[in-house]
Amino acid sequence: MSGRGGRPKTTVKPMILASWRSLIWVLRRADIVLEVVDARDPMSTRSRRLERLVHSMGKELIIVINKSDLVPRDVAEKWKKLFEDRGFRAVYIAARDHKGTRRLRVAIREAASSFPAVVAVTGFPKTGKSSIINALKGRHSASTSPIPGSPGYTTHAQLYRIGENLYMIDTPGVIPIEGGPLEAIIRGYPPEQLKDPVRPAVMLLEKALRYNPRCVENAYGIKERDPYKILELIAIKRGWRYKSDGEPLIEEAARTVIRDYHRGKLLFYVPPEEYLLSASRRR
Repeated sequence: MSGRGGRPKTTVKPMILASWRSLIWVLRRADIVLEVVDARDPMSTRSRRLERLVHSMGKELIIVINKSDLVPRDVAEKWKKLFEDRGFRAVYIAARDHKGTRRLRVAIREAASSFPAVVAVTGFPKTGKSSIINALKGRHSASTSPIPGSPGYTTHAQLYRIGENLYMIDTPGVIPIEGGPLEAIIRGYPPEQLKDPVRPAVMLLEKALRYNPRCVENAYGIKERDPYKILELIAIKRGWRYKSDGEPLIEEAARTVIRDYHRGKLLFYVPPEEYLLSASRRR
């Protein structure tokens, strides 16, 4: 079977999004909670509701600024300081490359009020929670025990030993998405599952070009700035056309743009200074 553009259809599994009830189940079993945010836009990928919930439960919270390899180091440092100035523990890492894992382990031990301590990893989809879990587990870790009474998506939750008197719940707490309509779409669904990928791709390109005017040229060799024209040119360059009329298959180009953002190919970041400026205006 193939679609209008002649590309084979694929079976897409829906993204698993936890309910707050499931997330609370994870939080209650932890002493320390890691909230993973994306270094390219930490404020749009953090959850104030989670932070309030963790505080109300008396748990220790560490904000983990992941994907820091996709921003200049001084930008990651500024975001870390910004969170710390607001009373949060924060650390930046690049979990995919296991960079900063040692700093994260130190931060976890400093946050622990007593031992043994259990860590839970939470965050929006596509922030790198699984990479952080794998980095903390390391090559030779083994589960110590299953966690009893786990509902729904946490059915197979295990405790892993990640250090002396330090354990981690291997199931990530996937936060129901906040952060605005763009984040809700590009993080809430796989690109293949979007009925209309063009709209979020256009929004994403507008944001990308605002913060990095050369990001499209660097990623695709295209100097155009109109988002719709960019999608058309990407489709033409890759030979993606509708079989029926030969028009560019911009829907596939749109899905590619969203994938490339998650992969770090379409590269831009929100500067901390912009958040500080907007925060000062709100006062």
